[in-house]
Amino acid sequence: MPRNKTPRFYFSLRSPYSWLAYEELTARHPELVERLEWVPFYEPDEESSRALQERGGRFPYSEMSRAKNMYVLQDIGRIAKARGITVSWPVDRAPVWEVPHLGYLVAAREGRGQDYIRAVYRARFGEGRDICDPQTIADIGSALGIGSETVSRAAADQDLRARGVDILMDVCKDGVFGVPFFVQGFTRYWGLDRLDAFVEHLRSKEPGQASPPAASAGAVAIGRSVDDGHAGGCG
Repeated sequence: MPRNKTPRFYFSLRSPYSWLAYEELTARHPELVERLEWVPFYEPDEESSRALQERGGRFPYSEMSRAKNMYVLQDIGRIAKARGITVSWPVDRAPVWEVPHLGYLVAAREGRGQDYIRAVYRARFGEGRDICDPQTIADIGSALGIGSETVSRAAADQDLRARGVDILMDVCKDGVFGVPFFVQGFTRYWGLDRLDAFVEHLRSKEPGQASPPAASAGAVAIGRSVDDGHAGGCG
């Protein structure tokens, strides 16, 4: 496992839990936005899966049951209502998750990564749009001034595809099994309800702060068993 000194936020543009973690983090802890390394987590298509396997990686994902899917819909509804947020649920038809997530790499390269994440989440959960439709991503790219053709066709760019596989290898190396997932060194936090614990962990590492207990509340320690379900749920 890599000893990452820079804290990482593994986020998915598919996941409603990741979306809510993004909303909470940017609203309550804006000072962390630039401090974190933002790493997209996405289910690879056949081409990316094949490239990942050739490098010895295996994406840690299993399809959820219908019962879990229905629970996620209900759970997100409760959480969103408590936060005064309205959700417009999208319908994913034959999604290719490289389309929005590799598009993020283009936006980040142009210095618009955060604007892109915000816009894609708004399109998906605010407007119920299909973010795997290149036209949706083209519209976002155009609005952000980062080149609609380049950002919407990122999945067809072999250099970006290769960078995406590098990221998927990081997913494997960092032991990421769901999102939102927060990492620093060997310390991991999984889930929306672990965001505060992660923030407290980062603050404890600042100069002049007391060292935290060996195992912070909610942390996932390496070597312990983990659930390989998708914390992001149905979308």
